[in-house]
Amino acid sequence: MSKTAEKRLPDTGAALPDPNRWKALVFIALAQLMVVLDATIVNIALPSAQQDLGISDGNKQWVITAYALAFGGLLLFGGRIADLWGRKRTFTTGLIGFAAASAIGGAANSEAMLLGARALQGVFGALLAPAALSLLAVTFTSPKERAKAFGIFGAIAGGGGAVGLILGGFLTEYLDWRWTFFVNIPFAIVAALGAYFVIREPAGGRNRSALDIPGVVLSTLGLVSLVYGFTRAESNGWGDTSTISLFVASVVLLGLFVRVEGKVKAPLLPLRVVTNRNRAGVYLSLGLAIIGMFGLFLFLTYYLQVVEGYSPVKTGFAFMPMIVGMVTGSTQIGARLMTRVPPRLLMGPGFLLAAVGMLLLTQLEIGSSYTGLILPAELLLGLGMGTAFMPAMSLATHGIEPRDAGVASAMVNTSQQVGGAIGTALLNTIAASATTSYIASHAAGASDPQLLQLQALVSGFSSAIWWAVGILVVAATIALTFINTGRPGTSPSASGGAGEGAEDEVQMPVAMH
Repeated sequence: MSKTAEKRLPDTGAALPDPNRWKALVFIALAQLMVVLDATIVNIALPSAQQDLGISDGNKQWVITAYALAFGGLLLFGGRIADLWGRKRTFTTGLIGFAAASAIGGAANSEAMLLGARALQGVFGALLAPAALSLLAVTFTSPKERAKAFGIFGAIAGGGGAVGLILGGFLTEYLDWRWTFFVNIPFAIVAALGAYFVIREPAGGRNRSALDIPGVVLSTLGLVSLVYGFTRAESNGWGDTSTISLFVASVVLLGLFVRVEGKVKAPLLPLRVVTNRNRAGVYLSLGLAIIGMFGLFLFLTYYLQVVEGYSPVKTGFAFMPMIVGMVTGSTQIGARLMTRVPPRLLMGPGFLLAAVGMLLLTQLEIGSSYTGLILPAELLLGLGMGTAFMPAMSLATHGIEPRDAGVASAMVNTSQQVGGAIGTALLNTIAASATTSYIASHAAGASDPQLLQLQALVSGFSSAIWWAVGILVVAATIALTFINTGRPGTSPSASGGAGEGAEDEVQMPVAMH
C-alpha cells in the first residue's frame, strides 16, 4: 500500500482515493479484455488449427470446451484465492500463467498439446477474472468515479467477445491461427507490469481463513459437470444417458456444496453473498442474458460466413455496430444514469431493448439487407446490453464485505461463463433440430439441395433466436422484480444490508461506491 493511498481525511477518517486509480483501471481493463477476447478469438481460428494439427471433427469441440470447463469450474476457487492471497498477487499470477499457457498453445505441435494449453488458460483465467473485478470494486470508492470505471469495464466485458471475432479474423486471414494465442502475451506482460508498479490494494481486505477444501472439490466438480452436460447435450442430444447423468451429478454435487457451505466455519462461498436479493438478481439476470448473447455470436457468425459468404475479416467488422452500441450503452447511458436512477431501471429496460434487437433478427432470410436489418438489430442489442452490463457489474459487489469481494466477483464471472456454455449448447441444439425439421418438410419440393440446406440453416437460426428473445425478456423481468436497491446516495452507509426493500433514495454501502 502506498503512503499516499493510506492518508486519511482529517474529519471523517476515511481513506483518500488512490491517486493512481485511473492508471490502475487501464491495466485491469486490459487484463479483462484479454480474458474476454479469448472466449471468441479462437473460434474463427479453429478450422485452420484443426486442419494443421489433424484434429478430428469429434474432438474439435474440446478446443473450446477444455477452456470453458477449467475456467467455469474453478472460478469460485479463483475468487477465494484472491481473497486469501490478495487480489494484486492473484491478478499478477493469473496474468503470467495465462501468458505462459498462450505461448504453449501457439507453439502446439499436437492435439494434446493444444488442448492442454487451452485447459491451462482456463485455470489461470479463473484466477485472473475475479481478481480483476474485485480490484476494481475496492479501488474506486466515489459513486460517480465508480460509475465511470464500471462503465468502461462493462463495455469491455460485453463487447470484448465481438472484438475477439474481428481480431481473430485478421490474425487468421493475414498471419496464422497460432497468433490468436501469441497475441495474449503482450497483453499479459503490459498488464502485469502495470499491476506491479501502479495497482495498490487497500489494506485490511483479505480473508485469511483456512481454505474450504470440501467446498472447492464439490463446487469445481459440480460446475464442470454442469458445463460439460450442456456440451454433451449439444453433440449427443438431451436424452442421451451421459448427458442426463452429468446433469444429475451436477444437481447432487451443487446441492451438497450448498449444504456444506451452510455448515463449515470458513466457507468457499459464504451464503450471505448469494442470498442477498439484489446480488441474486444480478447473477440470475446476467447469466440468462449471456445465454442469448453467446447464441447470437454463433448464429450471426455462421450466417455471415456460410450463408452470405463473408470473409473472416469482413465478418469481424460486421459486428462493429454491436461493439459501438455496447460502448455507448455502458459509458454514455449506464455510467451517466447510474448515480441518478435505481439499477433495476437500467438493467430491466436494457435487457428489453436487447430483446427488441434480437427480435429483429428473427426476420433473417437468405440475402437479408445488412444495413436494413442486421445493423440496426446489432445497435439495439449493443445499446441494451451495454446499458444493463454496467450496473450489473457494479451491483455484484453491492453491500459486500471487502473480505468477500473476490468470491462475489467470481460469482459474476461464473454466471457469465456458465451462461455462455448453456447458451451455445442450448440454442445450437434448438437451431439444429429446427434445421432438420425444415429439410424433412421441404425436401420433396426442393429442386436445389444446396439452396434448401441454406434455407434450412437460416430457419434454424431464426427459431433459436426466438428463444433468445424470450430468455432476454425473462432476464429483464428478474432484474425488475428481484433488484430493489435505490440509486447510490451521496454519503456512505456502514450497513451491509442496505437495499433490502429500500426506496430510491437509499444510500449505498461503502463496498458499492
